[in-house]
Amino acid sequence: MAPHHIVSTLPTRPFTLADAQDAGVERSQLSRLTIDGELRRMLNGVYVPSYVADSVGLRCEALRLVVPADVFICDRTAAWLHGATGALAPGEHQGVPLVSMFRASDAGRVRNPITDSGERRIRPSDVMELHGLRVTTPLRTALDLGRLQRTVDLRLAGLDAMLRLGLFSHDELLAEVSRFDKQRGVVVLRVLALRADGGAASFAESALRNRWCDAGLPRPQTQIPIEVDGVVRFFLDMGIEDWLLAAEYDGEEWHGEEHAEHDDSRRTWLETERAWQIEVFRKEHTFGHHQDAEQRLHRCAAAARAMLDRRRTFT
Repeated sequence: MAPHHIVSTLPTRPFTLADAQDAGVERSQLSRLTIDGELRRMLNGVYVPSYVADSVGLRCEALRLVVPADVFICDRTAAWLHGATGALAPGEHQGVPLVSMFRASDAGRVRNPITDSGERRIRPSDVMELHGLRVTTPLRTALDLGRLQRTVDLRLAGLDAMLRLGLFSHDELLAEVSRFDKQRGVVVLRVLALRADGGAASFAESALRNRWCDAGLPRPQTQIPIEVDGVVRFFLDMGIEDWLLAAEYDGEEWHGEEHAEHDDSRRTWLETERAWQIEVFRKEHTFGHHQDAEQRLHRCAAAARAMLDRRRTFT
């Protein structure tokens, strides 16, 4: 039977292996249909035809197939449901991450192969209903991401991604930090909550801003607009406008060879016509044991300050 004919026998909404077998489709056929792009695997053991458009409602529908009624969804799974895909680790959207589902303290953890589970202190106001699921609110999700993810960069990226949704303010985030005193991760959360900024457009930009702050530079502005003849033509990733200092991250997806000429001409124009000091970072400069972002930022900031002092001398 042709693949599209097999798909036509399957449910048009999220379904499990058991649902597929009831329709006469075996596990090996599901694997082949997924590889061929006829199906996509939303969660471990949950599939949907590829022609079905993604949505929050669809994601919740998939989760309802595997989530017990007495748990709440939290952490990166909650961020995914709220639409903050930037909270996922790099490349995680291409795979099938574990579902973060917890129970209230002393209620016992969920034990199955598709979950990241445990117990957590939770207030009634921390949980909302989303398409029939109990999910941590955007604010509580941000606070958990900012203190419990496995790396400092993931923590800041999670805070940034949740702030970018516009569902709570930076002041509201800061006001909640003290409630986690003496709990795991709060020391780092205090630092990262101050750094959080919804203007970060990617995980890498959040990570670069961590390097910026670790270098001891003042808090940067994100997405600095550049006007030409009264019209905003483009944005700089981060910087200090008064110093004419900026840092940009060139990731492979959006700044590959096909974009190099445009990126170079834009930055050259800014440096020659507007006197900006722009430092460009790539993966090898920002991540790993040999990253040198802080040193490069120090040098670039010193050059920008020296140029600023010279301009003040002659004005």
